Amino acid sequence: MIHFITLSVFPEIFESPLNCSIFKKAQQKEILMFTHFNIRDFSTNKHKKVDDTVYGGGAGMLLMPQPLFDAIDFIKKSYKIDKVIFFSPSGKVLNNSIVKQFASETDKTYLLLCGRYEGIDQRVIDNFVDIEISIGNYILSGGELAALVFIDSVGRFIEGVLGNEESLIEESLTDSLVEYPQYTKPADFRGLKVPETLLSGHHKNILKWKKEKQLELTKVKRPDLL
Repeated sequence: MIHFITLSVFPEIFESPLNCSIFKKAQQKEILMFTHFNIRDFSTNKHKKVDDTVYGGGAGMLLMPQPLFDAIDFIKKSYKIDKVIFFSPSGKVLNNSIVKQFASETDKTYLLLCGRYEGIDQRVIDNFVDIEISIGNYILSGGELAALVFIDSVGRFIEGVLGNEESLIEESLTDSLVEYPQYTKPADFRGLKVPETLLSGHHKNILKWKKEKQLELTKVKRPDLL
């Protein structure tokens, strides 16, 4: 089992996405486990304040060290944490190699730290964070969506999470190429027809067609992968 623990100002963001579809089933089969903590619960401020202005100036507010230090200390005393992951634009960009590395581990517990506002106090990163991960060169309102992307991408590579494990083999980017076009019934819809090769039943020709389309589309859509 892999246990994902999230630490966030808005833990409710995780509730719906992780309690439906494959992730609901994965929890029922005890393949994945999710636990959510609210940073505000650890604030010693009477108003549950967790952010303050930035030293040296600058727009926005920063998550203060006290609630985060206390929260992480509490979680580490309660669970055996293997890695603390912080989602940040300055982190390593998430890719299939990183995803597979995390998915290949068994019986691990990951603490997913989600920033908000302008981010978190550097002292939290220096003392607790094992790896920083980015999901792209853009800015989000907080780390929750990045954490969900990480959970989704890692989770589906874990044995037993997907109903059909073969779907991972042919998916886009698994062999550093984008996916080939796919079609379903009917074979002729409003005059728009499925390529004859796919209807032929000739396995070798179909594989050849798929590979050619992958290369063709990768050159057009993602030449950086070649």
